[in-house]
Amino acid sequence: MEQAFFAFISLLLIAVGIAGTILPVLPGLLLSFAGILLYKFFGNPEFSIIYVIIFGILTLVSLILNYTIPIKTTAKYGGSRYGKIGGFLGTIIGLFFPPIGFIIGMLLGVFLGELIHDRKDRKKAFNATKGAFLGFIYGTGFNLLVGLAMFLVVLIDIFLK
Repeated sequence: MEQAFFAFISLLLIAVGIAGTILPVLPGLLLSFAGILLYKFFGNPEFSIIYVIIFGILTLVSLILNYTIPIKTTAKYGGSRYGKIGGFLGTIIGLFFPPIGFIIGMLLGVFLGELIHDRKDRKKAFNATKGAFLGFIYGTGFNLLVGLAMFLVVLIDIFLK
């Protein structure tokens, strides 16, 4: 009975973490990974440690990619150093305005940074901003897929034991 309770709470944490990959108010994959740890150590001790290690690595990778992909795609779409710095500063400032302040801050920061670099080239500023947005979408998609994989692995393990 106790293991079933912890399995349920684990799935709940993973599900809320999946929601957090889309809603920036929630911690996302960190919460999902906490669900994996809870399941391993309290829900089903026989759950393979390999899954814990793989999902731990993927969670760390996602934390890095969340900040690097938008910068790389900004550059790919013609963004300058000013746009990258603006995006970084906008993200930091936007964190103080949840739930979507960080994305608006990042996009506005890239756009304004590019306009500071070259006031006359609004098309370049828009393209760099589009690149930052696509980077955000790529990172969110990766997080969503990892979160869904966590959920499915635990769910399958629950029904197979």
